[in-house]
Amino acid sequence: MPTFFALGSPTTVISDDDLRAALIGVYQQLGAKKKVLVVPPDFTRFNSRAGILTQYTYQHYKEALVDVLPALGTHVPMPDAQIEKMYSGVPRSLFRDHDWRNDVVTVGTLPSEFVKQASEGSYDKPWPAQLNKLIWNGGHDLILSIGQVVPHEVVGMANHTKNLFVGCGGKAGIDESHFIGACYGMERMMGRADTPVRRILNEALSRFCAHLPVVFVLTVVGAAKPGEAGDKYGLVTRGLYIGSGNECFELASKLSVAVNFKLLDEQMNKVVVYLDPEEFHTTWLGNKSVYRTRMAIADRGELIVLAPGLKGFGEDPGIDQLIRKYGYRSTAEIMEAVRDHADLGGNLSAAAHLMHGSSEGRFTVTYCPGHVTRQEIESVGYQYADLAAMTKRYDPTTLTDGWNDLVHADGSQERIFYISNPALGLWAWRGRV
Repeated sequence: MPTFFALGSPTTVISDDDLRAALIGVYQQLGAKKKVLVVPPDFTRFNSRAGILTQYTYQHYKEALVDVLPALGTHVPMPDAQIEKMYSGVPRSLFRDHDWRNDVVTVGTLPSEFVKQASEGSYDKPWPAQLNKLIWNGGHDLILSIGQVVPHEVVGMANHTKNLFVGCGGKAGIDESHFIGACYGMERMMGRADTPVRRILNEALSRFCAHLPVVFVLTVVGAAKPGEAGDKYGLVTRGLYIGSGNECFELASKLSVAVNFKLLDEQMNKVVVYLDPEEFHTTWLGNKSVYRTRMAIADRGELIVLAPGLKGFGEDPGIDQLIRKYGYRSTAEIMEAVRDHADLGGNLSAAAHLMHGSSEGRFTVTYCPGHVTRQEIESVGYQYADLAAMTKRYDPTTLTDGWNDLVHADGSQERIFYISNPALGLWAWRGRV
């Protein structure tokens, strides 16, 4: 299948004007369309450039763009304020909410033999390929899946077919894809384009959805280097890849590893992660601080999470209750609970999340929440610290991303690694890769 546009390197800087020109050039290649669906990410991928790409898409297609379906997965629908900030200029009337429990159709089932082979024996049950009904039978003559490729804990690298079968998938497909990744081991997958979950998602697209007019618009975003003009968040677009097959994803993944995967010569004994309160309201999202740093944290190290916007645990109310009930325990404990308790066994994405969020006793996780109590934090297996006190000690306004050698008011000294946004990267110690 063709790749319509490919540009990127670790030193490339693609301006917004460049994004617009490339995008419109591809749309002109594709010809006139009568009914266009855009599938972008939600606000948790605010820095993906999907917002501005969707704006350009609307400006080009105008009334032919009839539906915008954010790939919510299990997340809550975007409120108006988030839509306005991320997708300014795109009419609110075009946005649809994805309901992962009710608004889907099973378009096919991959047999257990294929799943077992793809997962290298980690899972041997059939996998249901599910899609939002609007994607499957909406009658669109162009479906644009827009988003960022970046290392990801469930599938290895985010986006592409994940945007469809997970971001716009149903409960069974999301549950089992997450669980397959957890059984296989996320540390074996993160930062890799070819993983068991990716093989399953790609097979579902080619086997069941070849007739759908899907085109992927994929970005790679990284931190600006000294002398580069980044946006107000200090970010630049390093790559843009547009196509209808796997090649555009593979090219974007290769670049993302070079841009977003940080290999360290020194292990982190103490890492401080800041969670933007506008983006991170739950540990379901905030635990990217755990996922993305775990391969760099030393044994008996400490992860401190400054989470001023934290209000709960799960984006979905049912999953929130399961996190509160079972907590972030070891893989062995969660697997036992899956076997013995129907509520967790029937919600495998929650079980996978609990395994992903556990340090397996190797390091400690200390949450400093804005709106959650000590009792709540400690009940799910994490340590608690006061946000005001820890923010004073580790001030995000003075820390720089990477290593910081600190001298505190009491004269004590320590070396920490600081991360201002865990969603933008993956960190690992060379000795663990």
